Amino acid sequence: MTLLVSGDRVSDTLVIDRSLGEGAFAEVHRVRHEYLGWQAMKLFKRVASKEETVRMLDEARLLSTLGHPNIVRVFDANTVRTPEGVRGFFTMEYVAGGSLERLAAAHKSMVPRDLVAEVVTQIASGLAVAHDQDPPIVHRDVTMANVLVGYDGTGMRVRVSDFGLAKRADPFTHLASAQGTYAFMAPEVMRNQGYSCASDVWSVGVIAYLLLTNRFPFHQGGEEFSSFSFGRFNRSLLPPSSYNDEVDADLDRIVLAMLELDPQNRPATAQVLGDALRERAEAMAGAGAAAGESVGDSVGGAAASGGSAVSAKSAGSAKAAGSAKAAGSARSAVNRPPTQRARRLAEEALELARSPGELDRAADLMEEAVNLSPYLRDLHLSKLTLWRRGVMM
Repeated sequence: MTLLVSGDRVSDTLVIDRSLGEGAFAEVHRVRHEYLGWQAMKLFKRVASKEETVRMLDEARLLSTLGHPNIVRVFDANTVRTPEGVRGFFTMEYVAGGSLERLAAAHKSMVPRDLVAEVVTQIASGLAVAHDQDPPIVHRDVTMANVLVGYDGTGMRVRVSDFGLAKRADPFTHLASAQGTYAFMAPEVMRNQGYSCASDVWSVGVIAYLLLTNRFPFHQGGEEFSSFSFGRFNRSLLPPSSYNDEVDADLDRIVLAMLELDPQNRPATAQVLGDALRERAEAMAGAGAAAGESVGDSVGGAAASGGSAVSAKSAGSAKAAGSAKAAGSARSAVNRPPTQRARRLAEEALELARSPGELDRAADLMEEAVNLSPYLRDLHLSKLTLWRRGVMM
């Protein structure tokens, strides 16, 4: 049972709406602010003294200094009386779409390559702000659960949340003490050798690999995965393309670099990682434009020379076949019928959007729906981004 339940009043302006989930150290609730609307509230479970409360609320103060679109915004921090005594809490922006776990579960197997690349690029952008501090701030708990996926007027917006284990690194060694979630934890952290910005990069690499392949790195099929096992690091890591032929060589290279066992061989910070991802995106965009021009030239030449027409047609067919194979898993997810809950949320959102003053609520419901169903994302994403701009259809 949670410390607070629906209807409990937190303050003069905050009331508990419903539980969003809980972990070992805290529970999260959606709360209604009298003037500001929906917010998320993180309530610490084991805070019994004022000193502990201040220490736990370091997370709120830390996040407040890192204003960035890819980091969850914090609004307030305080204490509240619960049946178990006084506990610390802070409120932050409510992201209706939920965590990256929800988005991944909706695809059931592999998440489309371009969507993964965009998610990882935005994670890197958020972490880069922390890593760029002097001394650097390391997150120390980058996991699927701590990355939230929402949408604004420009499209998908990923936010890094839960800097609860974050701590300013030692100004001389740039290391911080080892904490975090083992499955996403870098080898040097598991060996109690300290945490660095490169250790955060490892955790992002685990997320990328998991999304692209539907398996943890260094985990072989058919065996029981143990996040505590050092032995798994003794085997060679297969590139994501070994499991997902949609993954290109550059993305393979970037993901494998994030998962180098020696932190000295990884991208040193999230900024370095983000730069590599953006360079890849620019190269792919340039290659796509060049390929379009090349196809046009080939077709033009074929008109003048009948023999060339067969070659151009064959090359086009081969390219189309390869693209079709690579996109197979993405099409399968998009074509999968939405769950009853996702369909109900979408229908409720469409109905609510017709009512004056309810566009924000409609957008929140649709955000939940599209992250639960690739089919609904494909169908309603453009509508959702318009709603986030305040445009009714």
